[in-house]
Amino acid sequence: MASSPTVLMRLMASAYSVAHRAGTIVRNVVAGGDLGIVEKCGPNDLQTKADRLVQMTICSSLARKFPRVTIIGEEDLPSHDVDEELIEEGQCEEILKKAFPPQYSSIKEEELVVWVDPLDGTKEYTEGLLDHVTVLIGIAYEGKAIAGVINQPFYNYEAGADAVLGRTIWGVLGLGAFGFQLKEVPAGKHIITTTRSHSNKLVNDCISAMNPDSVVRVGGAGNKIIQLIEGKASAYVFASPGCKKWDTCAPEAILHAVGGKLTDIHGNPFHYNKEVKHMNSAGVLATLKNFDYYASRVPESVKQALVP
Repeated sequence: MASSPTVLMRLMASAYSVAHRAGTIVRNVVAGGDLGIVEKCGPNDLQTKADRLVQMTICSSLARKFPRVTIIGEEDLPSHDVDEELIEEGQCEEILKKAFPPQYSSIKEEELVVWVDPLDGTKEYTEGLLDHVTVLIGIAYEGKAIAGVINQPFYNYEAGADAVLGRTIWGVLGLGAFGFQLKEVPAGKHIITTTRSHSNKLVNDCISAMNPDSVVRVGGAGNKIIQLIEGKASAYVFASPGCKKWDTCAPEAILHAVGGKLTDIHGNPFHYNKEVKHMNSAGVLATLKNFDYYASRVPESVKQALVP
């Protein structure tokens, strides 16, 4: 008889279902025509109705099933009773059938930290660049990103009126990643993906030092990691503070699950304990392959300017 699903398996199965539900909410807000935009810290730091509804859905749904898990969301929302319509009870059966790595079998609820970005790429969302947008749910154990879910609500949105919108990608360290076709950039090509709306001299100096064949500027950390694992970019370079733990936890877990690497600009790993500061103040460097090639080309001046 098969053993009962572990806490991590059940949490991942629930995270998958609630991320899928979140994608529907994000699309419905667009269809409704009123994004409900408010500025948080300025015109490049926005919050929409979708950010608020999705965070309530994810955090409340997971907290109800896993009351001892620490859940940290991007949005600072008042705590109040959440409409029952926002609660997602489902679990992805496909995930529950997987053979999870044995090192995770004894994990307890209270040892897990979930990092939630309800809408990664909010600025792009408000500008109609819908393919940049993702919903991110990352799971950390002992400070390490071990599992993640990325929902892309508008995947396929340019494929015509009959296209099925949205997809959910997920991965677990030691198990692999699913929901996409893993592909590498052609050998010898150096294509860098970087920020679209938060660029500065430091970011551009770092990219120039790597002598790329081309640079792709898009929104959202989740979107950039998808570019790496689908062969559209070979490195994600962001030599600036600005990214937060909820931006990187899920993407890092999925990238690492397929053999990639994500660190700060110095090559230091991120830590995702519940007590850590939220800001990734020393930037982000990520690749599917050839990490050392890019890490070795980060200028000393950039490293000195970005203190971990």
